[in-house]
Amino acid sequence: MSTGYARINIEDVDDIAAKFGMGEVGEARYVREDVGAERVGLSWYRMNPGRRTGFGHRHVEVEEIYVVLAGSGRVKLDDEILELRRGDIVRVAPATVREFTGGPHGMELMATGTHAPGDGELLHGWWTDA
Repeated sequence: MSTGYARINIEDVDDIAAKFGMGEVGEARYVREDVGAERVGLSWYRMNPGRRTGFGHRHVEVEEIYVVLAGSGRVKLDDEILELRRGDIVRVAPATVREFTGGPHGMELMATGTHAPGDGELLHGWWTDA
């Protein structure tokens, strides 16, 4: 019998950063499948101090919103770099390339957007300057 809702604690979701050998960067937990969502995604990231993923990404259809939950850092959006702090919210259009880096004490982020299978494109080595 379906209840029409699901609940999970973020700490109970697999850390895919560790799973793919990126534990030095931080943590990444993708919640959508764990709660049975079909059309919306939610991701939680903990960026270690001064670390970034090593790749940017963009989409064809998916618009995303990022919320800085703790700490500080930066985001590169196409050719612009923004400083971020706790409480900042950034909306990113699908075609805009984005990548985050943790500040001196790291950064915790939540990201949400619609879900479109196969929509993302990774761009390795995209943010190469400081």
